[in-house]
Amino acid sequence: MSSQVLYRKYRPQKWSEVIGQDQIVKVLQESIKLKRISHAYLFSGSRGTGKTTLARIFAREVGTAEDDIYEIDAASNRGIDDIRSLREHVSVLPFTSAFKVYIIDEVHMLSKDAWNALLKTLEEPPKHVIFILATTELNKVPETIISRCQTFSFRRPAREIIRELVSKVAKQEEYVLDAGGADLIALLGDGSFRDALGTLEKVMAASADKKLTRKEVEAITGAPKAELVNSFISALIGKNCDAALKVLGEAEKAGITMDVLTTLILEKMRLILLCQHSPSSMSDMTKRLSADDLIFVKEQSGLKLLTPKMLVAIIEAAEALPRAQIATLPLELAVVEVCEGK
Repeated sequence: MSSQVLYRKYRPQKWSEVIGQDQIVKVLQESIKLKRISHAYLFSGSRGTGKTTLARIFAREVGTAEDDIYEIDAASNRGIDDIRSLREHVSVLPFTSAFKVYIIDEVHMLSKDAWNALLKTLEEPPKHVIFILATTELNKVPETIISRCQTFSFRRPAREIIRELVSKVAKQEEYVLDAGGADLIALLGDGSFRDALGTLEKVMAASADKKLTRKEVEAITGAPKAELVNSFISALIGKNCDAALKVLGEAEKAGITMDVLTTLILEKMRLILLCQHSPSSMSDMTKRLSADDLIFVKEQSGLKLLTPKMLVAIIEAAEALPRAQIATLPLELAVVEVCEGK
């Protein structure tokens, strides 16, 4: 495996390589084509969705050379003196380009005085300057700043998109990653391309060979084992309260994160419910499930014992998890409700 970290090695370098943000790419491309370039842009969205990557591509596409592109981390340069220095810097003409582009990451971290100083620059920017502000917390950006920018909201990529990416990267790195492993890495990525590739890199580094299975991903990342999830679902569907609660106890002792466990339970129960009512759905599951999980889903759907009420109970448990003082309690209550009707 290359010594270069994967998210940097496979970071998109041109429009066609950007995935999951098609609408934003289209608008930015069109604005350059029509020469309707704004002096300030605001990119917002959760971590690892491609905000700074797209900012770099945009800067290059408007013809800005590397020595005229400046990246500033607002988390480390958040004070008024930093912004005053920036204001002095922007007045200087570009070295070799038509524009100087300033990419300010984590812009929500700026202090109140720094915001006020930046606002003055945004109100009367030099013609040769483009600002691209990036933030994961749009609610912390003052409305006066937002109103002076073209704003773009970056969507969290669907898990299918992240799964395809990690599978593609694994193949390019000459690893064989099975469907179940790719799906679990995509889940653990939590909507972040960067985090998903970081997890893939971790698994690659710890693997004894070039074949990566879901079991290996589970072992290396500490994610819930498929057998544990399957045991819980079997017990719940069979209304075996003791067995289901025992599984939760095992998960707690193993230090498994309840929100990840609950997500895996929900998703597999959903697949079982779909197969109960739409057997043709099984053909679409081969891309995301291991061979063992395919067998499990097929067997459980064949019993036709899973009810929508069971899924609702787990959904309500998932919603209660962030507020729970005892991590396992929402799932324990769901088990008792389903198995004993209480």
